[in-house]
Amino acid sequence: MAINIAIDAMGGDHGLSVTVPASIDALDKFSDIHIVLVGKQDEIEQQLSAYQYDSSRLTVVHAEQVVEMDDLPSKALRNKRKSSMRIALNLVKEDEAQACVSAGNTGALMAVAKFVLKTLPDIDRPAICTSMPTMKGHVHVLDLGANVGCTGENLTQFAVMGSVLSRAVDSNAAPRVGLLNIGEEEIKGHQRIKDAHQLIQNTSINYIGYVEGDDIYKGDTDVVVCDGFDGNIALKSSEGVAKMIAYYLKEAFGRNIFTKLAGLIAYPVLKSFKDKVDPRRYNGASLLGLQKIVIKSHGGADQYAFLQAIAEARLEVSKNVPQLISAEVSQLIQQKSS
Repeated sequence: MAINIAIDAMGGDHGLSVTVPASIDALDKFSDIHIVLVGKQDEIEQQLSAYQYDSSRLTVVHAEQVVEMDDLPSKALRNKRKSSMRIALNLVKEDEAQACVSAGNTGALMAVAKFVLKTLPDIDRPAICTSMPTMKGHVHVLDLGANVGCTGENLTQFAVMGSVLSRAVDSNAAPRVGLLNIGEEEIKGHQRIKDAHQLIQNTSINYIGYVEGDDIYKGDTDVVVCDGFDGNIALKSSEGVAKMIAYYLKEAFGRNIFTKLAGLIAYPVLKSFKDKVDPRRYNGASLLGLQKIVIKSHGGADQYAFLQAIAEARLEVSKNVPQLISAEVSQLIQQKSS
């Protein structure tokens, strides 16, 4: 049975010039998916005319509105009910698709997805979770900006959801879960962090305690839990450092004929390094805690990066991630009441 994935084709900084070719690539790469492109039909079909593909595996659904990148979430929710984002999410709600992928406005996507799809029972707030490269593979980090001022209970739910995701998509039987803090000592951190620390210790997940910012990249933690304010700063800081390193490497190897020659000799090593830390490989953040699967692509994603977001949606559908989260949270509630 095919996995139907609804694509908000108009979303993101580049819109159809990225979402359409990435969808064609996804059809070529995965034989078990069906793509539903949602957006302005005439524009989508014009883009599709440049490609050869199996038309039985791709459907176009018209949407007359577009959620702009600077639209307020309230505006997207109230005034853009006929947008490509809203219709794509409606398809998931109506079980005509198993997942939605959008590179559109993050705040709008979270607000509309929460309204249309609802949260899982006993989940207070959905969280944005993505994977980031480490010295030993990758780590899942949540929340990355959906929630500010999280309570200890919120952070505990994030820990459970992140652990379930890592188990499902990484086939990791006991993911190591850490709580981001300004130090590893028990006395450090504000009260909400301390509350979460105590609550998470009473769950069945493999909790390893507090971790600091540099621990994110060491590879000794599989899931890092944090407030959305802290997580977004950590993510954007990481992206900035990666760009700075790339800039200085390019500058150093381009100074003169000798450094260019050295760069040519070092090219295989540099390419390997670039491939491992390339943020495009990790594109596709999960909106965990919703009843259905929604994947948020980076707004500036290129064709390759958007393909990774589609691949993440396919993987989470095949692993039944929302159902696993619901079962885990339900078990946690039963433990607390017994």
